[in-house]
This record gives sequence, structure tokens and C-alpha cells, in this order.
Amino acid sequence: MAMKLRLARGGSKKRPFYRIVASDSRMPRDGRYIEKLGTYNPLLPKDSEDRIQMDMERVQYWLDQGAQPTDRVSRFLEASGVIAKKERANLKKGTPGKKATDRAEEKAAKASAATEAANAPAEAAPADDSAE
Repeated sequence: MAMKLRLARGGSKKRPFYRIVASDSRMPRDGRYIEKLGTYNPLLPKDSEDRIQMDMERVQYWLDQGAQPTDRVSRFLEASGVIAKKERANLKKGTPGKKATDRAEEKAAKASAATEAANAPAEAAPADDSAE
């Protein structure tokens, strides 16, 4: 039986609440689980102690039995120091594309041209006043 440590969603619409559970990987996300190991409430502030609560003894037991944590649960375990931090691929999804980069360059060029144009007449204006 392939065991997973994962999140099972509860709560109402737009108000998520998760149970950290040990379950068979073939069961549905919110379906039958073997043991409840803790809770995760994403609506609480990040520095709140009640945001993530886990029974570490039972989590360690299931890890020793060969249960694989999902990505999110493994991040919780890394933050608590139960497992070592993993190297993750930092994908370039967050970087802007070619069109957005071109637009940003055009905007910067227009801004620098506008500042140069604003500085040039200011220098020329005193010379006109002295001629009159």
C-alpha cells in the first residue's frame, strides 16, 4: 500500500481548512484516511502558532514506515526541522516574457527622453531672458 502524508480539504466555500492526514495514495483527496496527523489553517497569519499543528511523533512514525509527504506537507516538515531541506528547481515562470520586456524598455526610453527634454528648456530659458 503506497502511503502519503497529504492535505485533506475541509471548510466551506472560500474558507479553506485542511487536515494533515496519512492515507492510501489511491484514495480521493478528501476521502478515507488512516490517521489524522494535524491541521493547517491558511486563513491565519503566517506567524501564528495555530496556523500549522502536527503530532510530530506520529508524523515521524509514518515517515519511518515509508510514507511519502506531498510537496506542501514536506515544506511544513522542512520548516519544523523534521526532514532536511530539498533542492527545488527554480523555474522561470515568474520572469516577464519578451513582449512585456520590450514594453518596459520602451517605457524607460520614453521616460529618459522626457527628463532630458524637461532639463534642456530650463537651461535655455535664462539665456532668452538676458537677451531682452
